[in-house]
Amino acid sequence: MSLVQLAYEQLKAYEGRPTSAPGVGKDLVNEPMIRHWCEAVGDANAAYRGPDAVAPPTMLQAWTMGGLSGHADRSGAYDELSGLLDSAGYTSIVATDCEQEYLRPLRPGDRITFDSVIESVSECKTTKLGAGHFITTRMDIHADGEPAGTHRFRVLKYAPAARLSKTDERSPEVAGRPSETAERPPRADDRHQAPQNPRPRRPRPVINRDNAGFWEGVRGHRLLIQRCTGCRTLRFPWLPGCNSCGSPEWDTVEASGAGTVFSYVVMHHPPFPAFTTPDAPAEPPADAPADGTGPDAAAHDAAAPDAAGPGTASPGAASPGAASPGTASPGAASPYAVGLIELAEGVRMVSNIVGVPYDKVRIGMVVRLEFLRADEELELPVFRVAEGGEG
Repeated sequence: MSLVQLAYEQLKAYEGRPTSAPGVGKDLVNEPMIRHWCEAVGDANAAYRGPDAVAPPTMLQAWTMGGLSGHADRSGAYDELSGLLDSAGYTSIVATDCEQEYLRPLRPGDRITFDSVIESVSECKTTKLGAGHFITTRMDIHADGEPAGTHRFRVLKYAPAARLSKTDERSPEVAGRPSETAERPPRADDRHQAPQNPRPRRPRPVINRDNAGFWEGVRGHRLLIQRCTGCRTLRFPWLPGCNSCGSPEWDTVEASGAGTVFSYVVMHHPPFPAFTTPDAPAEPPADAPADGTGPDAAAHDAAAPDAAGPGTASPGAASPGAASPGTASPGAASPYAVGLIELAEGVRMVSNIVGVPYDKVRIGMVVRLEFLRADEELELPVFRVAEGGEG
């Protein structure tokens, strides 16, 4: 389908139009839902239980959801806008972000009402996914008639960017740009140049103001744990406030790197190019010890999969069971082990377990922190089974 350029005024006309009729929450704010939510996210704050309990602020949208049966009073404005963009070639959609603003606490017994409008439609933007328009909807939420909060949800309706075929990727000219090597004889130092078809880069972790300090620590080969300066409770992953006392003030302590496997799963998935092993191991730094030890040793473990950071794990390039620990043939993929690691400091984090085949990982194994260099910009914390730990 060819892309049709829409007049921005045509899209902007949808701003301010309701996406649904005024809605009423299907349930009053209630203690069972609050309890289930807190148990699911591990939030033990005393403010969410007892006779004076309030609901966690981040539950704001939960009280407006329609469940499996949904809400039957959706207006045609949003569907009309979506259909218009579809017809113009913007056929794909991806959620990008949401924002919430809290105006007053919600308490058991509150009756929730809400209104939702199309707040804004952006001009055409060029993204890595393709060209498209950002659509922001805003829901204004009331509790017993009083303003309680605002929930904004943003999506990108886009036309997928055309991808080069493998033939095009090997061509001397791509998008009108001549290849330097196509116009001159090969030089002796060509082997030091980047390959024409570089391996796809691993996806970047999402870094925001709440976790930027963690990733800054990782770049310095330090695993930092947040510590509440009010009650001294350690917490991981990083959060903007303390679950125990509610204080927003915190500092950090550096983890020793020692830990044990508290739990684990074995991941199986089709191979993804960004997570397969490189064709050849990277050259070690000039100052690296000759025996391959040191803080960058994990960077040269071709079997080590990827770790996504605090509280998450993403597909990696684990060695098949037949391969010996620390080795893998080019392109090796799943299965691989992702562990919930209990650090010596008492907090737990999700990361990849390296150093033994995936089928040898066991609960209670002693592991040690290492840093895996995924590419020239990205390093990730992983955990290697200690010598003899596979017992």
